[in-house]
This record gives sequence, structure tokens and C-alpha cells, in this order.
Amino acid sequence: MGRLAAVDAQTYWMAATIPSDQFLLYAFAGPVPDVPAVVRALRERARRCPDFRLRIQDRGPGYPRWVRGDVAAQQTVVHPVPGRWADLLDAVARLVDDQLDPRAMAWRLHVFPEVEDIPGGGDGVVAVLQVAHALADGVRSLALAAWLFGRDTPVAPVAPPRPLEPLALPLRACRAARTHRQLVRDTTTGVVAPPPDSCPVLSCNNRPEGRRRIRTVVRPRVRIPGPTVTVGVLAAVADALAGYLRERGEDPSRLGAEVPMAKAGQRRARNHFGNVGVGLYPALPFAERAARVADELAMRRRRAAHPAMAAADRAFAAMPGPLLRWGVAQFDPTLRSPTVTGNTVLSSVNRGPADLRFGSAAAVLTAGFPALSPMMGLTHGVHGIGDTVTISIYAAESAVADIDSYAARLAAALDP
Repeated sequence: MGRLAAVDAQTYWMAATIPSDQFLLYAFAGPVPDVPAVVRALRERARRCPDFRLRIQDRGPGYPRWVRGDVAAQQTVVHPVPGRWADLLDAVARLVDDQLDPRAMAWRLHVFPEVEDIPGGGDGVVAVLQVAHALADGVRSLALAAWLFGRDTPVAPVAPPRPLEPLALPLRACRAARTHRQLVRDTTTGVVAPPPDSCPVLSCNNRPEGRRRIRTVVRPRVRIPGPTVTVGVLAAVADALAGYLRERGEDPSRLGAEVPMAKAGQRRARNHFGNVGVGLYPALPFAERAARVADELAMRRRRAAHPAMAAADRAFAAMPGPLLRWGVAQFDPTLRSPTVTGNTVLSSVNRGPADLRFGSAAAVLTAGFPALSPMMGLTHGVHGIGDTVTISIYAAESAVADIDSYAARLAAALDP
């Protein structure tokens, strides 16, 4: 199967310090008479996709390797009935405490039968696919979930790194340095935008401590304001978060968000994305704010497409395994910074048409919950399936003490 790509190995090693498992929630409307039979069928379907059979083998000082095994029965878990939708969200928040060890399993499916009050769906079944981040980023994990729940599009393979790739490091480092100098010139002349300014740390950047909670706001896609769903929700988050912080005596005038963005070019690793920072401009009227956010996202996308970025990625991909492992070990999660890329994270993914099924039940909504980190106590997920968009709020009590108040503000801000 070959070794892990450098960025995937870094993600795997960092997960021991900052938990990063992804949780992809899918809600299916309608009764499912025989849940165990459906779960067995899903395990059989997983066996037909090579990625669902992967594990990590980590021996020696170099890179870990992907190895293939079978889909184990313990990779599907049927939980006791959580009751109503709010109880389900509490149960999902508790799942974060049990992170995967991808040496044993790189994914796990949690099934919650007979959930009541699913927004827009009434009673039904909720399935949560837990995926180790080393196995897949957001785009690739949705492809895995889509395959599992009945979509016939195969998950495209990722070619493993070449065995002698570290020998190319000197040449790639020279190319990266040369293209970086070009990036500096292009920034000076205005061909590409400069990097975004950092944001002052606010209480939502507090270290995650205390109870972790999830809330959701569900809207038809046509009711999301703005030129795109992502921009509209970012503009609404600016309004809601600024108001919440002002009420607590903080200054949100330089509020910003960190937004994961798929990288341009050929996928050479399972994680093929980068994070960009955008200002949120809470003082501007909604329409003007949305326009500014859209412009910033476009500028960040153009900068990310500069040849210097691809050259830097290619140089990083050639990093010798022992050196990268040593570098990851130097990370100190207790250190704090007075500035951050963003005061919150907003991850936005369109998960396609509502063609997924759990047995006889059809998908009615999907959600996701970007992981918290030492400098990020509040994150947002924006996930659409069919004509329904779910905005998820995931926060630690130390960062957002009154999550219901904040959720109400966000719901109101989405209806300007």
C-alpha cells in the first residue's frame, strides 16, 4: 500500500496532541424495521471500497505505512436510543472523547435508531461516520460516506509517495525558494493579495475546557442570504458572534474566521486542503459585509493558487520521515499567542444530492463539527445535502458559556 504522504503522517502524529477525528452526521427520515440487518449490509458495502479496509502501521523512526485488513464488526456501533434531536446532539458531542487509533481502525460508524424531532424529517435514524483525519480530509470523507450510504461513485485512489522521494528534497527546496521570491514580488506589485492580518485573541479562542456542546440551525438553501452559502453564513456568523462578544464587554471590531479551502492541482495526499483567514467586518451592513467577505475569499483562493504554494507543498512532501516526526514532537500545545488566524473556524462542504439511504429511510440532512484546538474553542460547520443546509455550532463551555443564546443570535442573523 505504500507509506503515508508527509501531510497525512503529520496529521496522524499531531492527532495524539490535538484530537482531529471527523464526525459526519447523516439523518434519515422514516422507520427502519431491522436496523441490525442494515448495519450488516453497510459493513459488506464498506468491504467493497479499499479505503474502508485501511489501517496504519507505525514502526521505526520513518514514515508510517498503510496496510490492508478487513472491516471488523466493532467498526459499527448501535447506540441506545438517545431520544429527541437535542439528546442526539449531546450524544454526538460525547463521541469526541473516544478518538480512533488508526492502527486498529481508521473509521467507525455510530448508529442512533429512533431519533425524534429530526429537523425537517420527524422521526428517523441518525448515522455518524467517524473518520481519522489521516485517512481523509473533508472532501474525501464525504465521498467515503456517500459510497457507504448508497451512492455508486467509487472513491478515487490516491497514489502513494515514491520510495525515494526524500532524495528530491534539495532540488524541490531550491524551487520552493525561487518561487517564494516570485510570490514576494507578485505581492509587492499587487498581482496577488498579501497574507491576511492576524486577529486579536477573544474569549472564543479560549482553550477548550468544560462541557462541549453542539447546536444546529437548519435552513432551506434558498433562505441562506448572500452570493453563496459559505459567504452568507460567514456574514451571519459575523453578526451573531460580534453581538455575543459585545454583550460580554469584548471588542469584536477585528473579528475574523479561519476557512478550510481545497487546494488547486492534483491530489497527492489524502489531506489536500489549506486554511485561509478572512475578515468578517461586523460593523458593515449585511450586504456590504457579504460582498467584502466574498472578495477576500477570492483573493485567498488566488494567492493559494500561486506556483509558490505548490512548490512549497512539493518540498514538504519530500521531507525525510525522521525529521518530520521530530518536528511534530516539538509542538507545545500549552503555548498561547496574542493573535490568531481567525476567532472561529467555518468549514463549508456541499455533500451533494439527497440520494443517500439507510435501508428504506432517505437522507434529509447532514452536519459536521470541525474539531476544537488549543487556540480555538468555537467552530462552525456548514453542510448541505439536497436543498437543506445545516449550520452546526460546536463549542467548549470555556469559550461560549451560553451556547443557546449564541445559537439564537445566529438563527436571527441568517434571516436579515
